[in-house]
Amino acid sequence: MIRTVEVVSLSRGVLGEDFAAHELRLGTERLKSMGLQVKFSPNALKGLEYIREHPEDRAADLIEAYSDPDVDMILCAIGGDDTYRLLPYLFDDDKLKSVINDKIFLGFSDTTINHLMLHKLGVKTFYGQSFLSDICELETNMLPYTRSYFEELIRTGSIKEIRPSDVWYEERTVFDDSQLGVPRVQHENKGFELLQGPPVFSGKILGGCIDSLFDIFDGERYADMPVLCEEYGIFPDAEDWKGRILLLESSEEKPSPQKYRKALEYLRERGVFRAVSGLLIGKPMDEAYADDYKKLLVSVIDDSTLPILWNVNIGHALPRCIIPFGVNAAADAGKQVIVFE
Repeated sequence: MIRTVEVVSLSRGVLGEDFAAHELRLGTERLKSMGLQVKFSPNALKGLEYIREHPEDRAADLIEAYSDPDVDMILCAIGGDDTYRLLPYLFDDDKLKSVINDKIFLGFSDTTINHLMLHKLGVKTFYGQSFLSDICELETNMLPYTRSYFEELIRTGSIKEIRPSDVWYEERTVFDDSQLGVPRVQHENKGFELLQGPPVFSGKILGGCIDSLFDIFDGERYADMPVLCEEYGIFPDAEDWKGRILLLESSEEKPSPQKYRKALEYLRERGVFRAVSGLLIGKPMDEAYADDYKKLLVSVIDDSTLPILWNVNIGHALPRCIIPFGVNAAADAGKQVIVFE
């Protein structure tokens, strides 16, 4: 049973801005209504500029959250795009390693890089939701599918299985307080789709946002990111990927098919597709480029025996489940379920 949640801003400082004050209040009240004590890390509410300029303080917040024995769960405020800058402040002198433990860590998007940091230290984590994106949902209540998985996690400390949502939601274009209580536009969801390969496959899951993985290898966004990621060995080698299931989902930037192809090619060059037992692919936000992405997955991977399960409700498209990293998982396309050990 989770009692105390600490919210951290490891990538962007949106949570500390005045324009997000209504979301901060709403999310805090929701967590408390679930019986949780809510704590914000020392720098989590200092705003966009401060968080951008002080990666050392973001790192200190993560170390503090792992060090606090009263904190049961670390919940990321939101994603962003430069959490890689925490690397020296977490790994030099084994600062993070010296305090690491098995408390729950939950986040997605740019938090992919934090998941890989923790994987490097042997820590199991949970991928798929964040404070601003999910707990602070502007509808009258959290989205039911999303809430069910969050409540399971805080109640049991684990996720038993995931199944497809009956619906999917369009992303909002406005997030100010005029949207409080305004329902999202929803559509019927089609369930998991097997693009190729055997319908049943298993392994421990690892991966995340394909945009963030792209930036590990490509300096288009930040020239020093591939350098730092290589220096600290953040991306697992081919041997580490052996037998795992690769999770990929795409961001709100809706990467072009050209960028998506390049990202897949980077993963292929690192031997990932030869090593893994299968892929889980999250539904793209607003189903952008869905047909293009499906074709690219099949053509770039170029191995019809490797299972690819498409349209998982994980990542940037709503609603969102939660996927445990580092535990045995079995996917069954026919039964429309992914079961966790």
